[in-house]
Amino acid sequence: MTHTETLTRYVANFVDELVQTGLTDVVLSPGSRSTPLSMTFAEHEAVNHWIHVDERSAAFFALGMAKEQQKPVAIVCTSGTAAANYYPAIVEAYYSRVPLLVLTADRPHELRDVGAPQAIDQIHMFGQYVKWFEEMALPESSEEMLRYVRSKAARAFYTSLDHNPGPVHLNFPFRSPLIPDFSLDHLWGGSSEQSFHHAYHGERTVQPEVIEEIKSRVDKHQKGLIVCGPQTDQDLPVAVTQLARYLQLPVLADPLSQVRSGQHEKDHVIESYDAILKSPTVREQFVPDFIIRFGAMPISKPYWLMLQDHPEIEQYVVESYEGFREPSGNAASLIFADGKHFCDTWVNHFESSFFDVEWLKKWQEANQLAKATLIENEGTTLSEGHVFSEILKSFPEEGSLFVGNSMPIRDLDTFMLTTPKSIRTLANRGANGIDGVVSSAFGAAAHGEKVTLVLGDLSFFHDLNGLFAAKQFGLDLRIVVINNEGGGIFSFLPQAEHKKHFEPLFGTPLALDYSKVIEMYGGQYEEVGTWEQLRNSLSRSYEARGLSVIEVKTNREENAAWHRQKWKQIERALLER
Repeated sequence: MTHTETLTRYVANFVDELVQTGLTDVVLSPGSRSTPLSMTFAEHEAVNHWIHVDERSAAFFALGMAKEQQKPVAIVCTSGTAAANYYPAIVEAYYSRVPLLVLTADRPHELRDVGAPQAIDQIHMFGQYVKWFEEMALPESSEEMLRYVRSKAARAFYTSLDHNPGPVHLNFPFRSPLIPDFSLDHLWGGSSEQSFHHAYHGERTVQPEVIEEIKSRVDKHQKGLIVCGPQTDQDLPVAVTQLARYLQLPVLADPLSQVRSGQHEKDHVIESYDAILKSPTVREQFVPDFIIRFGAMPISKPYWLMLQDHPEIEQYVVESYEGFREPSGNAASLIFADGKHFCDTWVNHFESSFFDVEWLKKWQEANQLAKATLIENEGTTLSEGHVFSEILKSFPEEGSLFVGNSMPIRDLDTFMLTTPKSIRTLANRGANGIDGVVSSAFGAAAHGEKVTLVLGDLSFFHDLNGLFAAKQFGLDLRIVVINNEGGGIFSFLPQAEHKKHFEPLFGTPLALDYSKVIEMYGGQYEEVGTWEQLRNSLSRSYEARGLSVIEVKTNREENAAWHRQKWKQIERALLER
């Protein structure tokens, strides 16, 4: 058998096996050494192949797609630094628990560490940030090796999903010539309807006696909280709010918890808890005896400060699988179980506890006072927080809101009030970076989801290459760029007091005309300066096709002062109630 036939059958069986396991999408970046993988993926009719020339952007694009689809997406690149450009997205995927199949082409062993071009050490190059690494065997076409390559493909797919999802890395050494022959008979190896290793996933359950033990502990107290941090399970909001109603406890709902929006009951949802807890004086009035938390640690810093100030608070953290996400450093009881199953088991198997009803009312009254202050609009000047208020008012009944890090996610935390709309909130909060956000949002929009991206000007600048997806694939995406000429979040930090070095080191104004970039990528651009202009632009953007960018220019110093004024007003209202 010739080299070309051996190569073709080996790679074709690998690609076909991924299809059998359920892979539907692959993001390809051009390169020579990856030719066997790229051409074979493109040849398979059951795979959507997306071509992205920038590997860094390609990986974030796949990340956003996998996040929205909640299933693995493959990425393919050539050897050398092309693979290294995947690194930021792989780190994000690892910490945000998103399944990716990282497939890197490599030089064969005889061309490694001998000065050959485009050859770097790719063995375990992503370290602990992948769940599994495999250096693939050189292509062979024996029945044994075709079973081998199918086994590795199936294992990679299921490993990316097993327990906490995440990226896996397979490294493929290929010898030249690299062009496959698709005229071969039985190209896909006589594939069946079931994958080589078929995996069945069961629900991670909790035994009633575990909940009985937790209940016996918390029943000794009067003041409890249910906290729902960032998470993506669409079934959890109903279960969590039902548990809260059953126990008559408040639910502190992070904006990425999926609890603030939807048709479920929200009487117990406290969406303004970050604003309530901003004041140290007020915070001392809302210290609970115990907390039952679902999802990751909430974005809110005041919540985290409350935990740090009160390590005596009993914590019960429900995690679907392994993980110790407790950055406050306090003691916690970890319950490894499906969150919905935990809530349902408690509600269905045990009598309701009797906690302090006045505690719930106290939180609900504080929430109403905080919301009343937050929605007050003092004038015509565009304020960053109220930009989110306007976006959420104009938002369609169903869609996804993708939010950048630094100030935008914090303003979403403050200004996203509960709504019956079905708004899915997404963000790259694994590593909290400002890179790759544009690409991730396009990935989330790749299959027709109505996505609106809100981010700052620095984050936008970091990923301008991501805009190429609009022109390349004709995707629809609305982007609101909040341009405060630099890193607005630093205006809230102690660095702002050091005027000599603040602007060049932290403020970092860019003074760029983004309209020219949008034009280059074939998008529609508008700069708005009033609330009426913003509302009209948002309305037009939801009717438009393709890329639509709205730029909102604000002042960093005025923004910081405006936020502090809001927090002071809330503090005063809560102390005077």
